[in-house]
Amino acid sequence: MAPMAVADEIMRPTDTVGWRSGFNTIKRVTKLALRTPWMVAIALISTVIAATLQLLVPVLLGRAVDQTQLLLSGGASGAEAATAALWATAWLVLGVWVTRGIFTVFQNYFSESVGHHVGYMLRLAYYEKIQRLSFGFHDRMHSGDLITLGMLDLEGVRMFFSTGLVRILLLSILIGVGGYLLLSTDLTLGLLALSFVPFVAWRSSVTQLKLRGTWLELQNRLSDLSRVMEENLGGIRVVRAFAGKPYEMGKYRSASENALDLAHERVDIRVRNTSMMTFSFLVAMGLVLWIGSGKVMRGDITVGTLTSFLTFMTILQMPVRQLGMLVNSFARTATCGERVFALLDLDLAITDAPGAQDLQVSDGVLRFDNVGFTYPGAAKPTLEGISFEARRGETIGIIGPPGSGKSTIAHLIPRFYDVTGGSITIDGQDIRDVTLASLRHEVVAVQQDAFLFTTSLENNIAYGDPWAPPSKIADASASAQLHQFIATLPAGYETIVGERGASLSGGQRQRMTIARTLMLRPSVLIFDDSTAAVDAGTEQRIRTTIQAQADERVTIIVAHRLNSLMHADRILFIEDGRIVEQGNHAELLELGGRYRALHDLQNRPEEAAQ
Repeated sequence: MAPMAVADEIMRPTDTVGWRSGFNTIKRVTKLALRTPWMVAIALISTVIAATLQLLVPVLLGRAVDQTQLLLSGGASGAEAATAALWATAWLVLGVWVTRGIFTVFQNYFSESVGHHVGYMLRLAYYEKIQRLSFGFHDRMHSGDLITLGMLDLEGVRMFFSTGLVRILLLSILIGVGGYLLLSTDLTLGLLALSFVPFVAWRSSVTQLKLRGTWLELQNRLSDLSRVMEENLGGIRVVRAFAGKPYEMGKYRSASENALDLAHERVDIRVRNTSMMTFSFLVAMGLVLWIGSGKVMRGDITVGTLTSFLTFMTILQMPVRQLGMLVNSFARTATCGERVFALLDLDLAITDAPGAQDLQVSDGVLRFDNVGFTYPGAAKPTLEGISFEARRGETIGIIGPPGSGKSTIAHLIPRFYDVTGGSITIDGQDIRDVTLASLRHEVVAVQQDAFLFTTSLENNIAYGDPWAPPSKIADASASAQLHQFIATLPAGYETIVGERGASLSGGQRQRMTIARTLMLRPSVLIFDDSTAAVDAGTEQRIRTTIQAQADERVTIIVAHRLNSLMHADRILFIEDGRIVEQGNHAELLELGGRYRALHDLQNRPEEAAQ
């Protein structure tokens, strides 16, 4: 099934009110498991057979002891018969254990397979949902938290079928049927044999719930630890440049010690409660031996019956302890599942409108009509009353002080965010009424952040068009003034880029992103301060190449340096989210306003300061 189809099915809530409850979360996970019905059937049938065979062993051993004792009382001939009976019972027990082992293998294999299929579907849905969530969501969420959620929480949900559903069937058979057999054989010994069950079940459940609570806290502390490491690795050059190693080591040591302290607490909880449960089991077994031996002496029960009781107790010890694990499995699935499904069920801020059609570009006219925008949670609007029009072949420059809303305008055109007022149209089509895929095929932005993937230079340049021929890749890199540099590398375009492009200079990384964008030949091309790290000579050559192709598209240039956009057909000066001046370079200089002041500051800073 395609990832999108999997995501859509998984993300559909079971109801509109109480889906966050643990019960509905567990129900949703169970429905996912049932999507592999034949694996579920084999796992459950194998569990029933394995548990039934395990319960036969005490019965067989008890009968073997009684038969041997009876036959030995018959003298030499009885000894031979006893030996034969013991061999027969031994082979029978061996056969039962081997058969049980085979079905236990089936149980474990297929229950784990079901869990891994659930994990596979959830991972696809989770990753696909992250790709569709808006920039606004990623602005608020730390990537380390998303990674933790997509690994640890998802793993907790994945294990539910084997540790929850299969285990509850197994324990029901072992404890239920085993307890019935004990009580029906001898009520007094049965009650003594089962006397440890309530205490162990209670302590095991309490222990697992405590461990679950501390695990969630440990998970948060490990998430903090991951965040510290991620930030340190991402900013390793800053750390080295400012000799920040002692501070960073102290910060990491503190986070690590917090996690270690809680890990020690978890070990203490587990050891203390395991000792208490083992002691209660041994006390119950001692009582069964004491009372049972008296019954044997009085002839009330046989030695074989007492053997069966002791063997049953040994078999039941582990299932009873697993009651706590069962409680923990349900609690973990409810908790982790709610966190995972909470993300999967988030409403998408940016999505295709019902009945959205592909964007059809003819004249290539981009129009902002009284556009306003406010970031979620912001106290005041970032943009107000932005109106302008750009036609194919025109270059629009946008400049203004930091925080004035320049980059926000660039982000609104490909719908990284949706306008909160007014409209943006391309050839009269509101961009909110067309499909995102078609819009982002026609509108491409070169971001300020020159992000590169850890792969070859060729793959980075051809990211938007993976099947492009080498000639097209070379043309795009030449337009970005990068081809000559790549030609000097021993591996050429096959050279592997380090993590986030660390092996390249800032200017080279920005030229890589420009080349990646030029591969697509969009109808609207946006440069969001994307040549800030490029030297003036290279920027001039890039600008000349782009101008030669400008007749094919609308070009938007957002910049802080006037040299980057003074050639534009029209320049918009943005201040406090509004267009305060507009015109070409000469007109704005003649106006003598803010643009002229900025021009004088950048070109004659000493005179502007006087």
